[in-house]
Amino acid sequence: MNNNVYELAKEFKKKYPSTLAFRIKAHSKVAQKFIGSDEKIKYVFLAQKNFNSFDIINTNVVVMTDKRIIVATKRIVFGYFFKMITPDMFNDLTIKNGLIWGKVIIDTVKEKVVLSNISSSALSEIDDNVTMYMLEQKKKYRKESEVSE
Repeated sequence: MNNNVYELAKEFKKKYPSTLAFRIKAHSKVAQKFIGSDEKIKYVFLAQKNFNSFDIINTNVVVMTDKRIIVATKRIVFGYFFKMITPDMFNDLTIKNGLIWGKVIIDTVKEKVVLSNISSSALSEIDDNVTMYMLEQKKKYRKESEVSE
């Protein structure tokens, strides 16, 4: 499997061109920086991180590795935002489909991560990948917890 965030992000954008995403290369570099050499990328998708679909300046690259979910964005002037969601923090996934775009809401122990302006046709693929990923990771996490007790 390709372990280059930018290439996988470009593939997603090519497959779902109506997803609003800008400066993909810059955001991908931020995400790539935090992926360990021992991590394997399982899935990458693009979205805006916001509550309002008309707020279109917060493109994020969402990367699922074999250990965690990374949400990364490069700020326009300087710096970046990075969020990591580990399997033990994941609670639930909500998919909302609107007229043009959809939303993916990842509910964690601390907060809800709202990812919007995603092509409606991409939602089922994202749901399949995130759901299967989290079920797989939760099983691993539970086994590791039982062993350590």
